[in-house]
Amino acid sequence: MKFIDLSHPITEAMPVYPGTQPPVIAPCCSHETEGFMEHKLSMFTHTGTHIDAPLHLFKDGRSLDQFSINHFIGPAIKFQLLPNCSADDQMALFNTRSSELAEADFILIQTNWSDYWGKARYYADFPVLCHEVMSLLIAQAPKGVGLDAISADPVDTTRFENHRRLLENDILIIENLTNLSLLPNSGFSFSCIPLKINNSDGAPVRAVASIET
Repeated sequence: MKFIDLSHPITEAMPVYPGTQPPVIAPCCSHETEGFMEHKLSMFTHTGTHIDAPLHLFKDGRSLDQFSINHFIGPAIKFQLLPNCSADDQMALFNTRSSELAEADFILIQTNWSDYWGKARYYADFPVLCHEVMSLLIAQAPKGVGLDAISADPVDTTRFENHRRLLENDILIIENLTNLSLLPNSGFSFSCIPLKINNSDGAPVRAVASIET
């Protein structure tokens, strides 16, 4: 079995969604003083590679801790979404693999935007799924949709349409993935287990793909 880490490291200098405070990782105890090392971690629930729960946008939506552990693990497939890809091109891409979609718990979208992690370009102009593809994915009812960009919607959105359509159907959103280029298009499993935080609207994850060798 081969494992591929799909998560960005959490650092105080990492990119965060506009308006979000960066994480603070403060030393509290040291080997020299207390005999052990410990840090205080302060960050938003949607920091770095993370999951959005329905509660993120819907007052009565499910929180992450209300999902079973099985909901964060399963077979996955990958699609590569190119910049400026038209709705017709997106639909053609997804329709050619409809049988695979039906078998997948997770659909991962490779845009290669993780290449711009830490750069200003990371926040703008990344490809997003069109309305028609969203309808197709929702009809398949996967456990989650993952992306290697900062959001399932353009950063300047005020409607969060893709977020709303997925989350109102209890389809989790995993954002800020990386290393998707190292994955095959199919034949792998995906894991995105969050901390079990009570009433959590979201949480960072250590996303991992496993491939039979």
